[in-house]
Amino acid sequence: MPTEHRPRAPVLPDVLGPGLAVVFCGSAVGLKSAQVGAYYAGPGNRFWPTLAAVGLTPRRLAPEEYATVLDYGIGLTDLTKTEFGADAALSGRADDPGALARKIENHRPCALAFNGKRAAAVFVLRQFGRLISTYGCQPERIGTTAIFVLPSTSGAAARYWTVRPWIELAEFLCARR
Repeated sequence: MPTEHRPRAPVLPDVLGPGLAVVFCGSAVGLKSAQVGAYYAGPGNRFWPTLAAVGLTPRRLAPEEYATVLDYGIGLTDLTKTEFGADAALSGRADDPGALARKIENHRPCALAFNGKRAAAVFVLRQFGRLISTYGCQPERIGTTAIFVLPSTSGAAARYWTVRPWIELAEFLCARR
């Protein structure tokens, strides 16, 4: 029984708009998020508590409130919009680094922050021709948009978790406000 599904329409809509401080980009919507129709809805996912802990939101938002992130200058998207599931279950055929680059060029946030290394690795390799090895701010830019690679907030990636790069991103954004 497959753990992924490939609908033609986006699993979840992008949450993007003008004047964003940061756009968070994951590989794809997780299984629980696809089931409930909300970003970062998995029970072990640290995304919403981390946003509050590092000061990017004034309180912990619930996954169902995901559209309200625009009120805090935050956008949400994924590298793969038409598949869902764990990173290991994704085919890779639906990865669309070019579409992500166009979204960032259009909306011009201060930062593009990858929630996990998989999406970042695919994007940076295809757009800039190099491998990534570290978390934090990367040397490349999309126009004036900085690129950050953050440890995944997924419960499946708990052994790699550290909040320090998330704090670095929050400090970077605070310095630009």
